[in-house]
Amino acid sequence: MDYEISLVTTIAITVMFALSLNLITGFCGQISLGHAAFLGLGAYTSAMLCQAGLPFFLTLPFAMLMAGLLGLLVGLASLRVRADFLAITTMGVGFIFIGVVRQQEWMGGEMGITGFPASGMGKAGFMLASLALAALTAGLSLYIQQCWMGRVFNGIAEDEDTMRVLGIDVPRYKLAAFAIGTALAGAAGAMYAQNLKFIGPDSFGFVESVTVLSMVVVGGIGSVFWVTIAAAVLSALPGWFQFIGDYKLLVYGALLFAMMRFSPHGLAGLAGHWIARAKGDRA
Repeated sequence: MDYEISLVTTIAITVMFALSLNLITGFCGQISLGHAAFLGLGAYTSAMLCQAGLPFFLTLPFAMLMAGLLGLLVGLASLRVRADFLAITTMGVGFIFIGVVRQQEWMGGEMGITGFPASGMGKAGFMLASLALAALTAGLSLYIQQCWMGRVFNGIAEDEDTMRVLGIDVPRYKLAAFAIGTALAGAAGAMYAQNLKFIGPDSFGFVESVTVLSMVVVGGIGSVFWVTIAAAVLSALPGWFQFIGDYKLLVYGALLFAMMRFSPHGLAGLAGHWIARAKGDRA
């Protein structure tokens, strides 16, 4: 039973992380290859505050705040770059974060941080809390997608220059996407640290950023439902099939290649095609 609880908790946290990137890349079209840095900042903030004696759930707002502030700084630095250059900029942020963590002994250095206090809810209670936060993240994503902000995000993703001509304050909305998305990643990082009871610099490297990006692409960029499904399935695969753990990057890379080649809109695109085909057959 403990294994099932741990697996569900991991899936919920991964869904939160994937949806946080989907808000930046899927909704607003801002490619990020260093998103794991915000997960890591949230994890380290929560872990160190727990070690200082603060109850776990009181560390969540601070984890979100720190990750969101870093997201704002990255957003400010990225306002003048687009597409490939934006991806390289965010990738650099990820490398800088890992380099800083490795050199700072007060952050655990190479050895990482372990032994911080538990949440006090037990494994089952923590699993339910993780599911609740994942559901809140999905609900917030759907709300943003349907409101005016989401429509502006979509317009920026489709044609940024046209939105400027229409009088939309594009930098403001880009910064909003980075701030909200990275703050949610910080919350996922706090949950991640508490779930594993150990964090180290290797947990938040480039591989993790590419992995979560593959989840967003496989699910369908911009689709809340299908990104949730893709994140849940891909995070569970190594647990269901032990051999995949050794070849996770190969499997994720192959899925990413296949989706970009045969279905650029991911599972959401495939589902839409099948539904349209079924309606056509009935007609």
